[in-house]
Amino acid sequence: VQLVESGGGLAQPGGSLRLSCAGSGLSISNYAMSWYRQDPGKERELVARITETGDSTNYEDSVKGRFTISRDNAQNTIYLQMNNLKSEDTAVYVCHAKRTGWSGIWEYWGQGTQVNVSS
Repeated sequence: VQLVESGGGLAQPGGSLRLSCAGSGLSISNYAMSWYRQDPGKERELVARITETGDSTNYEDSVKGRFTISRDNAQNTIYLQMNNLKSEDTAVYVCHAKRTGWSGIWEYWGQGTQVNVSS
């Protein structure tokens, strides 16, 4: 199982980036998917989450109205559209998949993609 993130890079404050997370070895349609971010010296923070069918999303307060999580189960991929970026959005963004069943919990993490917001 692999989750591979892409789309990170350098953006100016007020700019936009679109992150992607492609799954292999699993069908993400069976998983709630999330984006986390982590800055050195800080705890990993949940940024956004989307249910298996995409009918419900939730966001960390500081990104509400700026970030949008979405999924394309046919492409086995999720996305994070990040608009009006701020310097405090600088972090490594990591994709997470979680499935809870009667026999246990399955969860997987990607390696992360670096986002730098700077003028």
